[in-house]
Amino acid sequence: MPWNNELSEDTEVGKKPENSDTDSSSETTIQIIQKIIAEVIGTFFLIFMGCGSVVVNQIYGSVTFPGVCVVWGLIVMVMVYSVGHISGAHFNPAVTVTFAIFRHFPYKQVPLYIMAQLLGSLIASGTLSLLFSVTSEAYFGTMPVGSDIRSFVTEIIISFLLMFVISGVATDNRAIGELAGIAVGMTIMLNVFVAGPVSGASMNPARSLGPAIVMRQFKGIWVYIVGPPIGTILGALCYNIIRFNDKPLREITKTASFLKSKN
Repeated sequence: MPWNNELSEDTEVGKKPENSDTDSSSETTIQIIQKIIAEVIGTFFLIFMGCGSVVVNQIYGSVTFPGVCVVWGLIVMVMVYSVGHISGAHFNPAVTVTFAIFRHFPYKQVPLYIMAQLLGSLIASGTLSLLFSVTSEAYFGTMPVGSDIRSFVTEIIISFLLMFVISGVATDNRAIGELAGIAVGMTIMLNVFVAGPVSGASMNPARSLGPAIVMRQFKGIWVYIVGPPIGTILGALCYNIIRFNDKPLREITKTASFLKSKN
């Protein structure tokens, strides 16, 4: 908690109040709890809406594959704008681990975020299995189509793109932060369009593990546990290599005439 502006008479000027450490610790705990709740809710709706569109399309045929792609992109965008300012809107263990590796997130909170994301995915998957008569043909998880290696490479590539975009819009202060949700949502949509028929376009271990555990379908699950983290780490590494400094674009390109201010 911030120090009070007014100090009591027996408190020395500039001396930290005795209960400030307790208050600060309590505030930190509350903030972490809020973040965890936001991650659970965000991941729940990500899986419920995204996987729900898959189930509805398989059972009723009313969504279509392009519709499924759009749903995934829209729900990511909506949840980023809803809770991004609270938890960072990770919803993805691979993103959380990558942020921690590149010092954009504290390591001590990584296990809490991963547990929250898995919990949200499990609850959403369980809810879908209760609401719909999910057959093996309507399975809403991800399984490789063809060889595991092809899906593995595909997951690395699309996860690379996802984290490359996230790094650009969320960690670079030269980017337009207000557009982060749109950029990330559209990236998800594009990835699902291309990789959906091949690997299911998971990009997210929690997205694959929740349905797999609830429906007991573990074929090729290693692809979605190993592939996305490799892709996200490589994507963030690549962006950090080309982001050679944090200077504003105007300062970096100050010799360019089209960026010079008119006097």
